Amino acid sequence: MVIGLLLNGSGIHQAAWRRPGSRIEDAYSLPFYRDAAAAAERAKIHLLFLADSPIHSQALFPVRPLRYLEAITLAGALAASTDRIGLVATASTTFTEPYNIVRQLNSLDHLSGGRAGWNMVTSYGGASNFSRAEILDHSMRHRRAHEYADLVCRLWASWDADAVVLDRTAGVYGDPAKVHQVSYDGQVFQVDAMLNMPPGPQGRPVIAQAGTSESGKNLAARYADVVYAVSPTLPEAQEYYRDLKSRTVAAGRSPEDIKILPGVSPVIGESEAEARAMNRELNDLIDFGIGFQQLQELLPGVDLAAYDLDEAPPAEAFPDVSTVQVMQSRYEVYRYMAVEERRTIRQMIEFNCTAGGHHSPVGAVEQVADELEHRFRNGGGDGYNISALYMPEGINRITDMLVPELQRRGLFRTEYADGTLRDNLGLSPVAVPR
Repeated sequence: MVIGLLLNGSGIHQAAWRRPGSRIEDAYSLPFYRDAAAAAERAKIHLLFLADSPIHSQALFPVRPLRYLEAITLAGALAASTDRIGLVATASTTFTEPYNIVRQLNSLDHLSGGRAGWNMVTSYGGASNFSRAEILDHSMRHRRAHEYADLVCRLWASWDADAVVLDRTAGVYGDPAKVHQVSYDGQVFQVDAMLNMPPGPQGRPVIAQAGTSESGKNLAARYADVVYAVSPTLPEAQEYYRDLKSRTVAAGRSPEDIKILPGVSPVIGESEAEARAMNRELNDLIDFGIGFQQLQELLPGVDLAAYDLDEAPPAEAFPDVSTVQVMQSRYEVYRYMAVEERRTIRQMIEFNCTAGGHHSPVGAVEQVADELEHRFRNGGGDGYNISALYMPEGINRITDMLVPELQRRGLFRTEYADGTLRDNLGLSPVAVPR
């Protein structure tokens, strides 16, 4: 398996910060993340996945922390306290510029010795932080993302491998003929750019992406090395896996060039009873009024107030997904839950506050490992991007209980491979020359 660990302040669960020992007071301090990174590196986990977003919600602020430290800054700080684990930082293609991101991630790759990654997101909100214009619609956000990804990859490939000469005797540092201008004339970007620093040890950082819309999957098939997938059930995971691997081949790449990692947020106990008690403790802390508002934001066009909290909205309550401008993947998850599984609004609120649409097995460590092994062996993914529902204990349950059990079964490595993050993921090298 390939395993990533998603770090998120107090944990993924909306109410996790309320638990004694959550260390929520330290959630903006480096030691908090440094401790989690050290535990993950001891467990030989492939990468830390640092989520981020520009969105602030006044509605959610009373009941939960929002975003924590800016991801690229945090990755840079963790590069200094770790040696082997990958550092995948989130940055939006909608609210940043390609040249800046190339230089930031290139710097991270150099400073970390080839462990940098970029989680490429298109964002679905937060536009007012950057201008008073409306956010681009879904199709334009993805058109911009396609051009953005193309441009950054061209910039990373714009230096020949021998551009830096370093001839002290002759006084020649570099060969200008080996550094190439990237002239780009797209619908969104028109630039004549020259990268002013050599590529890092990986040639270009590992690119991660998430999305289940048609344009999102095509973006991943063309550019992503790692995909963070939303697959609550095994059939959904299998279908997504088959679909994205075939799209990757159609894009001219090997299916081995992309690693699909469904999200999973386990509750792990010494026993099943202990795990279920922890899950109930977390859910009993949910503010259902605000949880209702949060679910409503994910389901635009669905009038949840027309139904009882213990009722499942019918199929006709859901507009076609093509009309949805927020996260289409999350919309589809909750539509499926209501229509196909007949989950009530209350159950969907609990699910959303627990794992945000991801699979969340609850049980003793052996039971959780059984579920992960079953999905992995049956075409559900190349591994997992695991997140802790609560911190810091949830991280330790993953690194000190779940990972050793997976290692015991021969499902996970016991040591890092030599080389870069790309090498450790088993990905093909990226040639530096154009």
